[in-house]
Amino acid sequence: MRILLLGAGGKVGEVLAPALEEAGHEVTRVGRGEVADSAGHDAAIDFTLPDAVRGNVERALGAGLPCIVGTTGLAPEDLDAFDSLAREQGVACFVAPNFALGAVLMMRFAAEAVRYMPSAEIVELHDERKVDAPSGTSKATAEAMGGNVPIHSIRLPGLVAHQEVLLGGPGQLLTIRHDTMSREAFVPGVLLALEKLPSLDPGLTVGLDALLD
Repeated sequence: MRILLLGAGGKVGEVLAPALEEAGHEVTRVGRGEVADSAGHDAAIDFTLPDAVRGNVERALGAGLPCIVGTTGLAPEDLDAFDSLAREQGVACFVAPNFALGAVLMMRFAAEAVRYMPSAEIVELHDERKVDAPSGTSKATAEAMGGNVPIHSIRLPGLVAHQEVLLGGPGQLLTIRHDTMSREAFVPGVLLALEKLPSLDPGLTVGLDALLD
């Protein structure tokens, strides 16, 4: 596929661009502040910042490009706008708070565990430069667990992306933890989303879990 990679100069983009090319895709790298030409591309991938993502995705969808969005910090009205525009254009827009397969499994396990251990809290830890807090992954986890789970956010240098779900009961503690040590962890999830993108219904699809068997 011919991919328009928005945010190619970012921490994820720098890892993702060569991985996409190694997988056989043709990549047009678009850095911060650069104007992207959608012509001749098959899909757009956005790993930018909350203040840029909506404009980027709306321009791509408006040009008829299906989109994969990994940028977090999106508001419900952003998702509604993507869904409406994607349906109007007859293309898919896939958004995921986390593209690491292990993180998706963590969320699945937490959603199952809270049925039996309802006293739970979430601790998410990221690099100090991460703009949004709580993280998109922690909010998605809390929603999967029923929506009323407290979230604690930590921002420190040296971290990448880490989350643990703690579930307490009389005499016991269950901890479900996922650690992303490198942004290479996101590559398999993005490749899976690209593979599934042509088969998705027009409109918005949220969460890597929707693509897993």
